[in-house]
Amino acid sequence: MQSKAATILGFSLMLGLAALGFLVQQMAVKFKEYERVVNVKGLAEQEVAADTVIWPIQFTVADNQLGSLFETLEQQSGLITAFLQQGGVEASAISRAAPNVIDKKAQQYGEGDRAEFRYIASQTLTVYSKDVTKIRGLISAIGQLGRQGIVFNQDPYQNRVEYSFTALNELKPQMIEEATKQAREVALKFAQDSQSQLGKIKTASQGQFSISDRDANTPHIKKVRVVTTVEYYLSD
Repeated sequence: MQSKAATILGFSLMLGLAALGFLVQQMAVKFKEYERVVNVKGLAEQEVAADTVIWPIQFTVADNQLGSLFETLEQQSGLITAFLQQGGVEASAISRAAPNVIDKKAQQYGEGDRAEFRYIASQTLTVYSKDVTKIRGLISAIGQLGRQGIVFNQDPYQNRVEYSFTALNELKPQMIEEATKQAREVALKFAQDSQSQLGKIKTASQGQFSISDRDANTPHIKKVRVVTTVEYYLSD
């Protein structure tokens, strides 16, 4: 009798556990079916002034004698350096690269024998500064050195002035808050249109910040942009 009772009890427990597992599974399925969410994005943009500038200044010299060629390079490099320092640029902000010299007669192909000058040399001085306004003023004025015989290389690809913005961390909290607020406004409108109530956040992710020129003509003005993605629960 005791053995029979134990068997019945064990069987009953097994049935109970199986039924409980089935009910839990069904409840989970039903819960998933009724779970509704809305996925929205929020955008924050801000224009800022660049706070760093890198300005490469390249000039070219031609001569038939190497000695006088390097003398002219040194002289013109000194004129440019003096111009920059008179404009308020510290000597530590100016770096000078080694000159690049081409010997026309040493080239296998070309017009070495017919060229007016045998040697052509170019040299680059680079200015690194945090005073963007001052440097932009000097960029506009440096052309006056052409009256002293300096020939500048104005190639926009090799000698492009680079502007950058380095204080992004100071903007991040405010811009993330703005983007998240915008995302919530979009979610609220969606909930209203669908006759639902907006619930708590299910998931959220911060997109990458991007910094780009505002346009091709004003590279010293940057556009900072971030997009956040937020998923909210919806309820009736």
